[in-house]
Amino acid sequence: MVTTLGVGIDVVDVARVARLLDRKGRRALDRLLSDAERAYCLAQPEPARHIAARLAAKEAAFKAFHSGGARRMIGWREIEVQREPHGEPTLVLRGRAQQCAADLHLARALVSLSHSHTQAVAIVLLLA
Repeated sequence: MVTTLGVGIDVVDVARVARLLDRKGRRALDRLLSDAERAYCLAQPEPARHIAARLAAKEAAFKAFHSGGARRMIGWREIEVQREPHGEPTLVLRGRAQQCAADLHLARALVSLSHSHTQAVAIVLLLA
């Protein structure tokens, strides 16, 4: 039997991310993204779009953990969006996020990303 532990959704404006990159540059990227996420996003033709999708996924994960009863502060870099070889996004949890997952007896975290030129959206579903 599969039990839903938490669900979260978030939308991020791509132009807002582009402005953040213009103002804060590398400092913002270092604070928000893992090394692998940063390398992937910066290798894309429109990095702000891919960064926005990852930020939406992280915010959605924060919300999913909160709705699942995990109230600890989880850092931006403690949730990493990776891509499976065939392109499917997946979440890698570290630090406090990993501890919250263990406390909730998390079996799987599903994530879906979508983006246009103006918006990025992500949904995260935590399953036991």
